[in-house]
Amino acid sequence: MLHPSYSDLMAVVNADAEDAEHPVINSRYSIVLATAKRARQIVSGDEPMVSGVSRDGLPKKALSIAVEELLNGDVKILSEDTDPE
Repeated sequence: MLHPSYSDLMAVVNADAEDAEHPVINSRYSIVLATAKRARQIVSGDEPMVSGVSRDGLPKKALSIAVEELLNGDVKILSEDTDPE
């Protein structure tokens, strides 16, 4: 089982949606794309927004860091019609 689950991640991302009828994302595929893109950014040299060390003292993988950033709300997924600032 994945921790956090896709539904948990989707709830976090859609929590800031202005209109409950139109969520920012509505599929697992969107979560996968967003976390993969952020993981590639981290691998390319972007600074992680969370600690890069797991509880057992080993370094976290880029994808684990990306998922944690999304869950914490450090990274936002913008809908297609949102203009990035």
